[in-house]
Amino acid sequence: MSTRVRFSVLPWPSRNGTAKREPDRNGVATMDVLHERCAGIDISKRDAKVCVRTPSPRRKGTFTNQTTTFGATTNAILDLREHLLDAGATLVVMEATGDYWKPFYYLLAEELNVILVNARQVKNLPGRKTDVSDAAWLAQLGSHGLVRASFVPPPPVRELRDLTRARTQLTRERAQVVQRLEKLLEDAGIKLSAVVSDLMGVSGRAMLEALSAGERDPHVLAELAKRRMRSKIPELGQALTGRFRKHHAFLTRIYLDQYDQLSGSINLLTARIEEAMAPFRRALELLDTIPGVNQAVAEVIVAETGAGMARFPSARHLASWAGLCPGHHESAGRVKSTRVRPGNPYLKGALGMAAFGAARTKGSYLQARYKRLTARRGPMKALIAVEHSIITAVWHMLSDGVPYHELGGSYFTQRDPERAARRAVSRLNELGYRVTLAPWRPPGEQTERNPAGKATTGPTVLPETPPTCSYLRVRVSQWCMEAAQMICAGHGSWGRTYIPLRR
Repeated sequence: MSTRVRFSVLPWPSRNGTAKREPDRNGVATMDVLHERCAGIDISKRDAKVCVRTPSPRRKGTFTNQTTTFGATTNAILDLREHLLDAGATLVVMEATGDYWKPFYYLLAEELNVILVNARQVKNLPGRKTDVSDAAWLAQLGSHGLVRASFVPPPPVRELRDLTRARTQLTRERAQVVQRLEKLLEDAGIKLSAVVSDLMGVSGRAMLEALSAGERDPHVLAELAKRRMRSKIPELGQALTGRFRKHHAFLTRIYLDQYDQLSGSINLLTARIEEAMAPFRRALELLDTIPGVNQAVAEVIVAETGAGMARFPSARHLASWAGLCPGHHESAGRVKSTRVRPGNPYLKGALGMAAFGAARTKGSYLQARYKRLTARRGPMKALIAVEHSIITAVWHMLSDGVPYHELGGSYFTQRDPERAARRAVSRLNELGYRVTLAPWRPPGEQTERNPAGKATTGPTVLPETPPTCSYLRVRVSQWCMEAAQMICAGHGSWGRTYIPLRR
């Protein structure tokens, strides 16, 4: 264990209030001191540099930085805990690369006030990048309250997070095995993936098993097709004709066994996750009501967020923590980049799968939002917007304990029907149609007359309360049923719509 002591001389601040302020040499207050005794820890794989910042006994208004090196073993961390308790540290700030912070955090948090910070948010000054200076910098930031704690879930959620992340990783590895197998078949001239959508389906797996067992006749292999695949037997016979040798059979057998092994591990993890999800069953039931969110995605959301939204003050905080908010990079009045932050890769991956499913759910608000933004911003940004809508709904649902409220696919049209009508008319004009919109009354309804006894002409004034039905007459130069329905969709918020059409 090595010790290094540094002294920084500052006049003692005033004692008014709980937060003390450090004046400069001219007596001008510069910054509040929230923690007089604060420790900063810079953690690496083998050891950790610990800087304890305490008031100096030599002169009033000075602080002493005592930097010590401790090992990363359990016994060394316990010695570090005793060292910090003896120093009277009221706050311990730590940063680390990877998962090296976990043993320090778990042992120190039992008896100390420990916060884990993001290294990206506590960068040191250029030219001063050493482990010792980083530890001193963390202690100084912590004493002034300039650090923000990262989210560290409680032990039950941490165990659940380990299970879901392990399943996600194994699922990715299994998909990679299928890709390697497809590349191997391409090398052998077997075009099975061009006919079969899933190589590991019932028919595809039977053909691969026969190939690895030594069968080479394409017609015999094609006859192994099941159910709907039997209609593609001629195409399968052509696709299974190639140069499949013993070398390919050997590798195919290895890939199939590896696929089965990964599938078994995934099934074991899924069963264990279901047991660990027992305390969060209500949250899973609520999340399952969101379009595109299945059980696996809901389990990832619960594991990554902890199912309790008390940690996030608002839905915007949750979306920002997840990395689903646009970035801010402005210089000289110009916005240079609005790329989203990296965020939580596991949570963003699950939300991405949910967004893909929601964008294909017919009649849903999320699909309408995706289509509305795709035309202007592109599919990728539209998916990010759908993910943002999903995580916002998750915050409100888990905070209030309510299920998902579907707004419907016609939400944007009903919100501003006049705008939707103008849009449809302009699109028809671009296609070469002449469209005239006029109020229309159904047959049998009395015509309002003016004092002179003549029937009124022009637009009919609607009453203050919207009628139960809206009637619309559309005159088009050519027969265009689809276009007329697009126009009338903007007036569907009042109920049923009658659409008399003439040439």
